[in-house]
Amino acid sequence: MIGGNLIDSLGTAILAVGEVHGLELIQDLAVIMCVAGVVTVLFRKLRQPVVLGYILAGLIVGNHTPIKLIADEANVNTWGNIGVIFLMFSLGLHFSLRKLAEVGATAFLAASLEIVGMLTLGYYVGLAFGWKPMDALFLGAILSISSTTIIIKALTELKLVKERFAEVIFGILIVEDILAIAMLALLSGIANTGGLAADEVAVTFGKLGIFLVITLVVGLLAVPPLMRFVAGFKNDEVLLVSVLGLCFGVSLIAVKMEYSIALGAFLIGAIMAEAREAGKIEALIAPVRDLFSAVFFVTVGMLIDPKVILTDWWKVLVLVAVVIVGKVITCAAGTFLAGHSTRTSMRVGMGLAQIGEFSFIIAQLGLTTGVTSPFLYPIAVAVSAITTLTTPYLIRSSDPIVHWFDRTAPRKITTPLGVYSQWVKRLGTRGTDPASEQIRKLKRKWAIQIGLNVAMITGLFVAGDRVGRHTDDWIPSLPQWTGGPKAAIWFLAVLLALPLLVATFRKMRAIAWVIAETRVTKARAKEQTRAIRTIVANTLLAGASALMILWIAILSAAVLPPWPVLVLFAVIATAVAAVRWNAMVRLYANAQVALHETLTRPHAEIDHDTETRAIPPILREASLETITLPVASPAAGLLIRELQLRTRTGASVVGIQRDGHSLVNPGPDDDLQPGDQVLLIGTQAHLENAVGLLMGTKTDGTG
Repeated sequence: MIGGNLIDSLGTAILAVGEVHGLELIQDLAVIMCVAGVVTVLFRKLRQPVVLGYILAGLIVGNHTPIKLIADEANVNTWGNIGVIFLMFSLGLHFSLRKLAEVGATAFLAASLEIVGMLTLGYYVGLAFGWKPMDALFLGAILSISSTTIIIKALTELKLVKERFAEVIFGILIVEDILAIAMLALLSGIANTGGLAADEVAVTFGKLGIFLVITLVVGLLAVPPLMRFVAGFKNDEVLLVSVLGLCFGVSLIAVKMEYSIALGAFLIGAIMAEAREAGKIEALIAPVRDLFSAVFFVTVGMLIDPKVILTDWWKVLVLVAVVIVGKVITCAAGTFLAGHSTRTSMRVGMGLAQIGEFSFIIAQLGLTTGVTSPFLYPIAVAVSAITTLTTPYLIRSSDPIVHWFDRTAPRKITTPLGVYSQWVKRLGTRGTDPASEQIRKLKRKWAIQIGLNVAMITGLFVAGDRVGRHTDDWIPSLPQWTGGPKAAIWFLAVLLALPLLVATFRKMRAIAWVIAETRVTKARAKEQTRAIRTIVANTLLAGASALMILWIAILSAAVLPPWPVLVLFAVIATAVAAVRWNAMVRLYANAQVALHETLTRPHAEIDHDTETRAIPPILREASLETITLPVASPAAGLLIRELQLRTRTGASVVGIQRDGHSLVNPGPDDDLQPGDQVLLIGTQAHLENAVGLLMGTKTDGTG
């Protein structure tokens, strides 16, 4: 009886604690949302970035105000971490892998020059302040990354998104995001070990590269088809839950691989950006993202200590000047060196002169790991707030500054600058021998494919090594002469890697023969040409194959079985490769085609103003027309977003009837299928163009 009463009492106490804890969580969230709502409405009225409103709300509800408004900061920080996931996922959705190939040397040169320059400048400014080296290093990292969200918002509000300089800025931001992810991984290693030697840096970047390749390749092969399947249910709830599952799942994998949740969330966002449903995903995720991102920026504000800012106000102003002047110079210089005009270069530099969300994440990393001093975080936030406020004014003032420079700068300066820009542009137009150019492109393509294959193979064997460390707990013990469970894991990794090994062997053989045929000419070898080419090609292939075997042996050193079993496994693997050679070639080719289709499929930008804006209420000349979509229609299988019918013809799809079901006012992410009855609206001329386009009699709505 006593025991029963004790259990009842404990149960009641636990429930009471749970109720109190739940009430505190709801109370904290209510306080945050109420204060953030009031402050952001005020900022909206003042036409200032709402991000600053969130930070101010955090300052109001933080511990540095007389009234304690937050009951449990740990809960709020947990919500803030979820906000980081959604923020980075959203940034990934705006990241386009295909754009990375289009931005060219400008983005790489400008972003690299900016990050290296600002990292160095920030580091030495920190040392000049008398800060310890770790604080100075994190300061340089904080100052080196511009804010994607602030820049996109500023350019959108100023209606400059379609300008040439804005395209250059977006390209630089793409490269910045990649370099920032690498910087996060490097800083995480420094925070954990207290420093990194050169070989440790190489290993860190090598592991990061392998993780990125495997995640992106596997993700691009699996996620777009999965999203297409899930979207086929035509249920927003199912799609949203599936997207969130992948988002949090990949973030967890990144953490388990000792990377940050920000990396995982960004990667899965970038992968989903290549899915046809990216626009739908963006629309669904936006309210959830806005909620948790608001909490994240509030937690940023909660960490601000006004006393630190008041004490170090002059340091804040110095760092603001360093950010603005340093970024304008480095970004403008990188853009100009890539061949752009002084006007475009200056507009790019002044558009990137601020820091934002990545800087907060870097500062938070230093604070949570305890490697940076407490004063660094509030200073970083203060610098971000001030530079965010100055961004629109800098963008607006770029043209007057360029005109002033053109008027006042001596000819000795402006003339060489113009000559240089023209010279760089001519470099890209010089003609080359078509045959040599084709061979060069083929070798580069094969080399990239070999590099990706080697990264995937490396990842398989590294994963096998990690799994092998725990096999004793998972797999029953095997006889010692077999090498134990670790040998079985190694053999499984070999079998999984066989298609990649076969493909790599074929690519190496192709490159070897191309090198042999281009280097061994008939003029030199004469009648021995074929024999010498065969010897050269086979020697190169044998050397490359030996290097591959050596690399696998190094990766597998901890799990290799005894040599008799190793020989047996090698014979079995060789036999499997010989028997299933063609099947493995087809498997690799199909994966390659699927990857190529994903990256080359018509890709509509996530722009809710393009295909989703409402039709004007008064269309005096509007008419309706219904057509049945033929099997051979070029629109069959496309999303309305991808078709861009209104942009190309002026007409709009206002209804679809399929299999007896009607869809009124379809959205941009609904598709068209053969046999659909499609209801169109527009003027007579617009309808003629649209019908011709949908029926396949016209390739454009202008004819």
